[in-house]
Amino acid sequence: MKITLKEKKLADGRLSLYLEFYKGSSTNVDGKRIHLRDFEYLKLYLLPNPTTKKEKQDNKETLALANDILTIRKTEFIQGRYGLKDTIKSKRTFLAFFSELTDEKMKQDSSNNYGNWFSTHQHLKKIVSPSFTFEEIDENFIKRVKNYFEKEALTKSQLPLSQNSKYSYFNKFKASLRRAFDDGYLTINYASKVKSFEQAESQREYLTFDELQSLAKAECKYPVLKKAFIFSCLSGIRWSDIEKMVWAEVRDESGISRINFIQDKIDGAEYLYISKQARELLGNRKEPIDRVFKGLKYGMTFNTEIVRWCNRAGVPKHITFHSARHTNAVLLLENGADIYTVSKRLGHRELRTTQIYAKIVDSKAKEAAEIIPGLEIEI
Repeated sequence: MKITLKEKKLADGRLSLYLEFYKGSSTNVDGKRIHLRDFEYLKLYLLPNPTTKKEKQDNKETLALANDILTIRKTEFIQGRYGLKDTIKSKRTFLAFFSELTDEKMKQDSSNNYGNWFSTHQHLKKIVSPSFTFEEIDENFIKRVKNYFEKEALTKSQLPLSQNSKYSYFNKFKASLRRAFDDGYLTINYASKVKSFEQAESQREYLTFDELQSLAKAECKYPVLKKAFIFSCLSGIRWSDIEKMVWAEVRDESGISRINFIQDKIDGAEYLYISKQARELLGNRKEPIDRVFKGLKYGMTFNTEIVRWCNRAGVPKHITFHSARHTNAVLLLENGADIYTVSKRLGHRELRTTQIYAKIVDSKAKEAAEIIPGLEIEI
């Protein structure tokens, strides 16, 4: 919210003073950006060309009064941050606020996180009026939004949302309510009053060691893709970080190699040690600004080749490049790495994300499958 003192010339020549409350912008159904403003006319007037001492003094006092009102309104806006009633903030439109949050995420977060905010915004525009303000928000509104994601929302293919999409989109909506409460647009934290959707446990497709060995021996049409994929299997580094990796990030020190880089998803500095075999895949060092995997780029061509490569290797799984990270996690855990080390190497924010892999390699569960003695079966 930006509050400014402005003036407007009237028909009689006087200057009318007023406050403009700029509340951001939104996009209408035609894609045109509309600026959202409110005005407060102060009923205070200035003479455009004062000549006498009295006229100049009157103008000075009038302008001082207008600036005092401006200060009061700005103070009211600030007080809204601490939960006090703020009639100005309560008239802010919800969609404009959510749009600003989405733009903020685009600048700060990973493309995947921004994509979820963007998709949530697109869904909200289908059920929330552009003129809907914070003062209209109540528990019924929250329930209506949740019901929309539960029963009405569809994908671009006109299919119902997956459980994890419901979970993700509704959580973005709740995050916006928490932010609005913290910033003083709401005096009630509605986000704490409604339960989120349950998150479905997604399947992590990965390669066993033998399957990875088969891929390593099989022909891949694009050598750079083969090297990058196996390197990800051995290091756990994401596609986005591998694709943009330059030689300045590769450090060889006393026979030990590591990658110094900014992780794309968490935007944090990482110092990741890699094995000798992983280092050998990188090849000979080149100029610091040169890309390590020159020619590697995202697209249907490489995605399709991964599938064909797996077919040649006799691996009957739907493998994507991201499966390499899953493979790295499983192989580390199967070979004795503790879950905290794996979590740190993969750059997970929460340990529960890594625990999904621990379920895959649960040796006790594997032993339990063979605990019942064999039967002599005749059918």
